[in-house]
Amino acid sequence: MRSARPPRGGLRLGLLSLASALAACTASGPGAPMPQLSAAQPGPLLSCTDLAAKAARPGTVYTSAVEVAAGPVTVGNASIPAPAHCLVQGHMNERLSTVDGQRYAIGFELRLPRAWNGRFFYQANGGLDGVVVPAMGGIGGGGPASTALQMGFAVISSDAGHAGSMGPRFGLDPQARQDYGYNAVAQLTPMAKHLIAQAYGRGPDRSYIGGCSNGGRHAMVAAARSAAQYDGILAGNPGFQLPKAAVAQLYGAQQYAKVASATTPTGQPDLQSAFTPAELQLVARRLVARCDALDGLADGIVSDVKACQASFRLDADVPTCSGARDGSCLAPAQKTALANVFAGARNTAGRAIYSSFPFDAGIAGANWREWKFASPATRDAGAVAFIFATPPLAERPGGLPFALGFGMDRDAPLIEATSGIYRESAMAFMAPPEATKLDALRARGAKMIVYHGTSDPVFSSDDTAAWYERLQANHGGKASSFARYFPVPGMNHCAGGPATDQFDMLSALVDWVEQGRAPQFVTASARGPGAAVPNAEIPADWSPRRTRALCPYPRVAVYTGGDPEIASSFACR
Repeated sequence: MRSARPPRGGLRLGLLSLASALAACTASGPGAPMPQLSAAQPGPLLSCTDLAAKAARPGTVYTSAVEVAAGPVTVGNASIPAPAHCLVQGHMNERLSTVDGQRYAIGFELRLPRAWNGRFFYQANGGLDGVVVPAMGGIGGGGPASTALQMGFAVISSDAGHAGSMGPRFGLDPQARQDYGYNAVAQLTPMAKHLIAQAYGRGPDRSYIGGCSNGGRHAMVAAARSAAQYDGILAGNPGFQLPKAAVAQLYGAQQYAKVASATTPTGQPDLQSAFTPAELQLVARRLVARCDALDGLADGIVSDVKACQASFRLDADVPTCSGARDGSCLAPAQKTALANVFAGARNTAGRAIYSSFPFDAGIAGANWREWKFASPATRDAGAVAFIFATPPLAERPGGLPFALGFGMDRDAPLIEATSGIYRESAMAFMAPPEATKLDALRARGAKMIVYHGTSDPVFSSDDTAAWYERLQANHGGKASSFARYFPVPGMNHCAGGPATDQFDMLSALVDWVEQGRAPQFVTASARGPGAAVPNAEIPADWSPRRTRALCPYPRVAVYTGGDPEIASSFACR
């Protein structure tokens, strides 16, 4: 006896209903397909000097809109070529603070190239912001060979809502804190897109945000808070837990003070005397001797940073002084101080305040030294006192006395606190919310590239690696389908150190977003003698044009044979 069959139409409808149900169940899961975003289309500049009237918006003041001929633009001490473009400058949300009596506004400039590629780039500044630097658009790495503006992007930069002349004292104003943390980007993004639409007759097809250091933090915050606004996120050496890192800097100062061999004219410990350049070079040499060949080639680059942490032992691999310090050894107290700093800041109960740091060859770099021994007094003390502590610790003596007197038990919890008019803690307004759950970014087909120098002295690449591992776990091990992290061996904070630190992450990001070509590696170059912007810390035995493959974490560049000075002799494994 044959079993009864459903009608053919009913079977088809049943299968379609089952397929729809299955699709609905998986549409938001880690394995759900992501949309492929289309490529941006170029367009001509239609308006410039009349933009102040055409792009009028409540709360926005355009102070200038002028045509700029092709030619060099001064950025700091450098002169950078720029194409013909329209420069619009202005500010928004001007106000008089009822807290400190200071006048605030979010200053900006937007550069609109005549030959537009259809894209928008938000150039996120570093440090404490406070200055509208020329909107050129960094592509990542040291001494970049190009800029987003040269590539045809419309580029905006801002001061994040306060004047640099205030130093960290803007942190007394709660709204200025929020603008610095996240609100300036949120306010400027729709304004910039509106202005672009008036200038070109249409809005940008694709939008990107990028920066390094605090700029990398801005980019990561945008990935979490402004996922609907950006198609591509480029975050370099991101200080996405900046308040914790700043406290760790104060912790480091306290460790170095214990081994300082000299005092300042004011009687304070001279942190520079804690370790001489020769002593740090000794540590770097011993580390390279232990770890260099772990990637298959002794070339002065420790590519397998993770394996190095398991192999290198500060106590055993670096000679211990039995007499005077002469650069050939470290005193026991110096080893203790250095080990404490690299293990990560902790309170007296042993609870971690910030991440560990990986031992890496860039420890001998000038940038490493400046951040570790000078910055705690000149940058971090003020930032913690006025911006990150709630309520502000404005009444305390500043500089090094603040750093050395900061209590890891008493004061460090203030970065998580709220009080009175300060309704958001520093970690709430500075860190990206739910940074390891970027479902909205992924669902709309956007992409994210993060890079980090493994010898960064202030923001730990261990912290970034841990972030990426948590991101992978939260996205079912498939986070690499929309986000990739590229460690840069030997690189200090955003540039420098014994590293191949010149690379173009922006083009790789655009290719991924608009063409679906996920970056399997990014080629990086050394900036040896003869480079446009040389890196003085490139070892003499390297080719001045050495190239290497930067690999997506957790892969590392492994030597496969051939010319040891070119990237094609390495594979990401």
